[in-house]
Amino acid sequence: MTIKERYQVALAYFEEAIPNAETELVYDNPFQLLVAVILSAQCTDIRVNLTTPLIFSHYPTPYEMAAATFEELFPLIKSISYPNNKTKHLIGMAKLLIEKFNGNVPMTVDELILLPGVGRKTANVITSVIDAQPNMAVDTHVFRVSARLGLTNKATTPLAAEKQLIKNIPTNLVHKAHHWLILFGRYSCTARNPKCEGCGLQSICKYYLST
Repeated sequence: MTIKERYQVALAYFEEAIPNAETELVYDNPFQLLVAVILSAQCTDIRVNLTTPLIFSHYPTPYEMAAATFEELFPLIKSISYPNNKTKHLIGMAKLLIEKFNGNVPMTVDELILLPGVGRKTANVITSVIDAQPNMAVDTHVFRVSARLGLTNKATTPLAAEKQLIKNIPTNLVHKAHHWLILFGRYSCTARNPKCEGCGLQSICKYYLST
């Protein structure tokens, strides 16, 4: 099976099995999504969604958040992983949005990674979710699933996996494929005890075929 055929089978399966794939983070605008994605680093979307409503009610725009003190914001996110760093990142991010981008969330990866708490993965999430740009955020689920299925070959870093995925996924599907791989990894192809029985991708899965 060629790599092109492998991708065709996988993408067709995801299109059928997860047609309406989208982020599970709850947000109403780009600023809220940016806050949620920063908070989601090494934390579950469920926990983030339990925490953000109160944050958004107190700090609906970058202007309110930029004016917040550490002591005011920290209690609202102390249940999130790494609350000290994330509190500092959120305040710094809001300040830079105002100083450099007139309070608007920029829509290029190069601009987004200038913001505190925003790395390449976060920037890829924002641009693909908000603007459907063909950017692939490689988190632990995407990295694991793509390797198991054989969509990536000997990719040892998220960036290497990202480049291989971008190269082989049609441009118009990249933003959807990001969610397909995440959701498939979160609920089916789990890190421990993946649900291989009944999986529609057994025929191409290198992990399954090697066990």
